[in-house]
Amino acid sequence: MLYLLFAPLAEDLQLANLFRYITFRTGGALMTAMLIAFVFGKPMISWLRRKQGKGQPIREEGIQRHVVEKAGTPTMGGFLILLGVMVGTLLWSDLTNQYVWIVIFVTAGFGLIGFVDDYMKVTKQSTAGFGGKFKLLFEFTIAAIAVFWATSVARANGMDAGLETSIAFPFFKDFLINIGPLFYVFGCIVIVGSGNAVNMTDGLDGLAIVPVMIAAATFGVIAYLVGRVDFAEYLQVHHTPGTSELLVFCGALLGAGLGFLWWNAPPAMIFMGDTGSLSLGGALGAIAIAVKHEIVLAIVGGLFVLEMVSVMVQVASFKLTGKRVFRMAPIHHHFEKKGWAEPTIVIRFWIIAVILALIGLATLKLR
Repeated sequence: MLYLLFAPLAEDLQLANLFRYITFRTGGALMTAMLIAFVFGKPMISWLRRKQGKGQPIREEGIQRHVVEKAGTPTMGGFLILLGVMVGTLLWSDLTNQYVWIVIFVTAGFGLIGFVDDYMKVTKQSTAGFGGKFKLLFEFTIAAIAVFWATSVARANGMDAGLETSIAFPFFKDFLINIGPLFYVFGCIVIVGSGNAVNMTDGLDGLAIVPVMIAAATFGVIAYLVGRVDFAEYLQVHHTPGTSELLVFCGALLGAGLGFLWWNAPPAMIFMGDTGSLSLGGALGAIAIAVKHEIVLAIVGGLFVLEMVSVMVQVASFKLTGKRVFRMAPIHHHFEKKGWAEPTIVIRFWIIAVILALIGLATLKLR
């Protein structure tokens, strides 16, 4: 909004020229989103605590300490993150950029699904929530619209022919596989898988939000670089016209995440719930599709992949052999069962997320 107001005045007003710089607007989006999370955090926590009563139900078969210590903590804190992200993005980004609207669409859509899931859990005081099949149906529907939208925008923006339906591989400069219409299926799996992987990671105070912020910062840098033809040529990566503007969205996500972490730091005063985890994971998946770095998302978000795979392995093993590979899944609960303290698990997982992000960034040059 501010870009559309001030950018046309740049020639006559020196201060207005600042709004033409993505880096300046990214800083503005970050600060705006963070302040919103700081200012509205405490009132929202108090309101949710009054409305939700017992708060988010805790799995009885899970860690018993959680049942005692975390009982009564309100959920749906993801709404606080979404508020900061949306206000920051809408205020500071170029609203004529279609990629911004695609990511907003996925974020809001997955956030709505998560909100319904959280609402059902709280009102019924059950961990069941939204039916799994219906949940996936709505997620895939939103993802399909986003992937079709993104490929159409890519063609309209002049992306190299065939790149919009191709899979690019890190560490290889010219290695592309054009899978044609199958890319729409692949893109949906990336977005839905990313959303649910972050959702599974959200089990300990601060465990999910910091890796999400790390991934958002990483993909903000990637979006900025591949969206600019000069940097793309220098790094010998595929140019994706128009995606640089997603840096503003990533800045807003980073700011909102920092503000939320203030309230979510151990011991958490609020949980993000599916409202936050699904929407943030979906947003990362949508950005990866836009910038053609879907495989890199699996590297940068390797922690989320590990959490999801641990659940899949646990379920498959139990159904096939009747035995469990892990003491409890997702894998962060396995380490809790082994006696690791919650802060130890969280901080070590943060360290892993940083290492994976650095590897993901390294793929830009190691080609």
